[in-house]
Amino acid sequence: MEKDKLKTDEEINENNESENIEEINEDSTNESSLENNQENEESLEEDTKETEEDILREEVKILKEEKIRVLAEMENLRKRFDREKIDSIKYGSVNFAREILSPSDNLDRALTSINEEEEHPQSIKNLIQGLLMVKKELTTALEKNGITKIEALNKKFDPNLHQAMMEIENHDLEEGVVIQEIQTGYMMHDRLLRPAMVGVSKKPQKLNEVNVDKDLNPDNEDREKDPKN
Repeated sequence: MEKDKLKTDEEINENNESENIEEINEDSTNESSLENNQENEESLEEDTKETEEDILREEVKILKEEKIRVLAEMENLRKRFDREKIDSIKYGSVNFAREILSPSDNLDRALTSINEEEEHPQSIKNLIQGLLMVKKELTTALEKNGITKIEALNKKFDPNLHQAMMEIENHDLEEGVVIQEIQTGYMMHDRLLRPAMVGVSKKPQKLNEVNVDKDLNPDNEDREKDPKN
């Protein structure tokens, strides 16, 4: 009986030991799994942090680019506004200036129609002096506002400044020279206010025909020089 009891106790102890070992193994397994989970969680957190930082960096970059673009647009708007402001000051009275030119033209015509060689009574002389003073004051006022005459006579014809009204034959000048001014042209600062109406020189028709014949038949010129041939 005692032997059986001892044997039974030994078996019980063995079973208890085996259970303890299993529990220890389970505990160690649980601990390792916990550690692994913690490591995974930490790595996930780090990856998440890096992703968020990348997203924030990209957003900051986009915001900087947008800020630079907005500042550039504002600078362009400011420059355009300044240009428009200057243009409005310089050229705001362009329509009024064109209307003033017509009385100025009539005043010029009145003065040029006066025969200076003819003897006039004192009253007419006083009137002429008054017209000359008005003309001078008008010219000064125009110049103060940036309105100046276009010098056209004896200048090469410029389609940007002149408007050809007729062609006039002239032996002495080359073609395309302004030899008559019908109406004075004006500039307002650097813009054309009114083109000058002019007459332009051209070679006489017969002379042109002779030149064309010489160009077409150069042998004729040689024959004229050497009549023996």
